[in-house]
Amino acid sequence: MSSQQLVGLHGGEWCNAFIYLVIQQSFSCSRSNKRAVSISENEALGLVQAEVEETLKRIQSHKGVIGTMVVNAEGIPIRTTLDNSTTVQYAGLLHQLTMKAKSTVRDIDPQNDLTFLRIRSKKHEIMVAPDKEYLLIVIQNPCE
Repeated sequence: MSSQQLVGLHGGEWCNAFIYLVIQQSFSCSRSNKRAVSISENEALGLVQAEVEETLKRIQSHKGVIGTMVVNAEGIPIRTTLDNSTTVQYAGLLHQLTMKAKSTVRDIDPQNDLTFLRIRSKKHEIMVAPDKEYLLIVIQNPCE
């Protein structure tokens, strides 16, 4: 993958492609110098972490947003702006619901995949953006 191929990628695809590109360039520049590779991997991860933090802060600053969380593939919350009990409850239930929704979409059409899940109730609107390894969950007040 070249830097020109990064254009047109979105969200998680871009982050994964960027890490891949940085690591590949590090290996091709210095296969024998493992320390240089480790530094490049750490720098790439640091850039991605900074981008994720900036994105979460931007989402959280929107009017009506109650909380955000990132949940790993096992349903374990790894980043949240909510209290512990609320986070655990939402993470577990929304992980199960998202996996069921993904399965349903695949059962209907094996060539298709779930890209976004939005749930609106009287009190809240819950938005889930699934990725291969993570779920981004945003809870907001639908009235604002």
